Amino acid sequence: MLTTPSPETLYNALLARDPSYEGQVFAAISTTGIFCRLTCPARKPKFENTRFFTSIRACFEAGFRPCLRCRPLAHAGTREPLVAKLLAEMDARPGHVWSEQDLLTLDLDPSTVRRTFKRHLGLTFLDLARLRQTGRGLAALAAGASVIDAQLEAGFESGDAFRQSVNRLLGENPANLKHQDLLKADWLETPIGPMLAIASAHALHLLEFFDRKALPSELIRLRAATSAAIGFGRTAITEQVSAELAAYFAGTSATFATPLAFHGAGFTRRVWDRLQNIPPGTTRAYSDIAAELGQDTAYRAVARANGANQIAIIIPCHRVIGADGHLTGYGGGLWRKQWLISHEAYKFAG
Repeated sequence: MLTTPSPETLYNALLARDPSYEGQVFAAISTTGIFCRLTCPARKPKFENTRFFTSIRACFEAGFRPCLRCRPLAHAGTREPLVAKLLAEMDARPGHVWSEQDLLTLDLDPSTVRRTFKRHLGLTFLDLARLRQTGRGLAALAAGASVIDAQLEAGFESGDAFRQSVNRLLGENPANLKHQDLLKADWLETPIGPMLAIASAHALHLLEFFDRKALPSELIRLRAATSAAIGFGRTAITEQVSAELAAYFAGTSATFATPLAFHGAGFTRRVWDRLQNIPPGTTRAYSDIAAELGQDTAYRAVARANGANQIAIIIPCHRVIGADGHLTGYGGGLWRKQWLISHEAYKFAG
């Protein structure tokens, strides 16, 4: 991720239809919900509506579908006849729920298919089929369709199969999606790795680095705390935090005005409030925070509250260090903690 060209460089490549990144980077357009090859001949989107992903899987998991003009999946298939054959089969049977038995019927070895798709597309054939089907159903649900209509739109003959597919993708029963305001999950690219942002129409609920080990359990806690389903997509809050993070990483602003949803209580909330008062470019020890809260001996509780923070950077738990000046645990990795502290000291101190 650190060696991926900047979004500006990739956008210029998209405008120029530069083949240098063919098969390595894909452009996703938020206004149309599609993803393309950088050589796509279609009309070019605005920079602010364009995101870049380094795998087809990431495009699908962020809720985008392949462009029908440049056909990024078909292009990947040109390098491997087996991929091309099965992609054609999938396109010819858009409502079919694929299984390993289908592959056997086509006289194909499922293990070979799995390895080949993984190598060329970054995900297995059955994963790809499931994401395409479930995505159609989720789009229908988001538009207000009933569960049965969304199931049929996605091409699932069985209601159980549709519910299981949505559960695997979002951890949610589709019956809960129609009359809820979905929390929307989306990826934000940063110089130090992708982040997952989850927002409602009114507030940011989670902002974490994608490779944080505790992320799956954080998502479970978030669903429990909000009683809300999590779907793919963006809200105005996502756009706001994306712009503010871009300014932060560019070194032009360390101010965050994005409304936040706090899923903590009592002492934990007080710690998070104190963290937001630490000026960028400076650090505090856990014991300093405890003293500021009038509980000198509660530094371990401060550390626990720090670790429970689900909104990285904006609630700057990275600014808290050990009393001896050494860096201590950080869910995003100590190297990121050091990077953030150094970045702020250089760009924002004084």
